[in-house]
Amino acid sequence: MVQPQFFAQPARIKNPRRVRAATQRRIVRKSRARSATVRRVFAGLTCVLVLLMGYVVLTASLTGLSYAVARERAQREALQEETIRLDDRIAALRSDDRLAALAARMGMREPQTFAVVRIAPPRIAAVRPRFPVLSSLAGLFAPAISRRQ
Repeated sequence: MVQPQFFAQPARIKNPRRVRAATQRRIVRKSRARSATVRRVFAGLTCVLVLLMGYVVLTASLTGLSYAVARERAQREALQEETIRLDDRIAALRSDDRLAALAARMGMREPQTFAVVRIAPPRIAAVRPRFPVLSSLAGLFAPAISRRQ
């Protein structure tokens, strides 16, 4: 007859909770390792996208500023042309020939004698204080400039 063979059984684990915790840690670690590559790729794409969007925003801003500068140049040129036109009109309106023609049309002529009129300076009325009792105290509070009068 054949003799039954007995295999040596491994020693029983003394603390099964420790084994379960190790298993859970291994599962979490492997899961994180699988998703780490995905996270790295996503982070790289995010950085590239942020840089690309920054470039687009700066380019759009530069384009807007270029249009604003062109618009301001055109406005400046228009204002310079208008200033030149108005200066010419002022010069034409102030011309001695034009003013002489207007004066002749209105019947004006050069004066024979010049009259000088002297006007006396106006008198300043003296202000009388309303309360003579308090006038002596008012001098203490009045500014130094008004006291010189």
